[in-house]
Amino acid sequence: MLRGLYTGSNGMIIQQTRMDVISNNLANVDKTAFKRDTTIFKTFPEMLLHRYNEDGVGKVPMGSFDTAPVVGKLGLGGEVNEIYTRFEQGAVKKTDNPFDLMLQDRPGSEHPAFFSVLTNRGERLSRSGAFVLDTNGYLVSPQGFPLMGENGPIKVARGNFLVRENGEVWINGEIGNDPRNSTGTDKNRFETPVLLDKIKLRTVDQPRHLDKEGDSFYNETPESGEFRPLLGDEEPNLLQGYLEASNVSVVTEMVEMIEVNRSYEANQKTVQTQDGMLGRLFEIMR
Repeated sequence: MLRGLYTGSNGMIIQQTRMDVISNNLANVDKTAFKRDTTIFKTFPEMLLHRYNEDGVGKVPMGSFDTAPVVGKLGLGGEVNEIYTRFEQGAVKKTDNPFDLMLQDRPGSEHPAFFSVLTNRGERLSRSGAFVLDTNGYLVSPQGFPLMGENGPIKVARGNFLVRENGEVWINGEIGNDPRNSTGTDKNRFETPVLLDKIKLRTVDQPRHLDKEGDSFYNETPESGEFRPLLGDEEPNLLQGYLEASNVSVVTEMVEMIEVNRSYEANQKTVQTQDGMLGRLFEIMR
């Protein structure tokens, strides 16, 4: 990632973009499974500067030399190339809430797993496993959108479901999944376990190109590829009673914020200096 000082108003625009991204990261530091964004910049091609009024070859007894040598390089500024999401695993938070689920990716996996949630815009991916039970017995997101299983939305009775590490949802067949048959987890021994469904987990080939839609939802793009099932070596462990914290480091973001402020001030002084020099030049030319 380029972090050089881009001088002038162009550099100020770049630093403002960085500040916006950092501010958004800090605002979501306590949001479940939030993934921090990073800003990437690129420079425009540089130009070589030569002396203007000498463009020939000088002759000396020992040979020749260029009368218009390269003075240096002129930078043409830079621009924001990409703002992408970093999907490093967040910290593990134990809650002991049976409705809280966490995806723990395989170490070194390049394809993070996501829950599939059915929103009013269609199926979307999410890393947030903070689900609740609605009045109809469905596991839903805080916005009321159902968590999807391989066979459809997952319907359970309170106190009568277990989620294994492979994503399978088991219930006590004697109680069933009617929400009116809720029971206490301390009383349920699962004497007749029945496989209800398996939580639908998906990923994409290029996760960095997923589109953030807010409320912890991601949507596919042409660059990310379509949602697809995970392969054997990509399947994560699914933990019940745990939540994934955001992967935002407050210390790192604050250090970058200080760096952005200093860079912005330096660019601002550069613009003021150039403005003063032009003003002085106009006064001399009058």
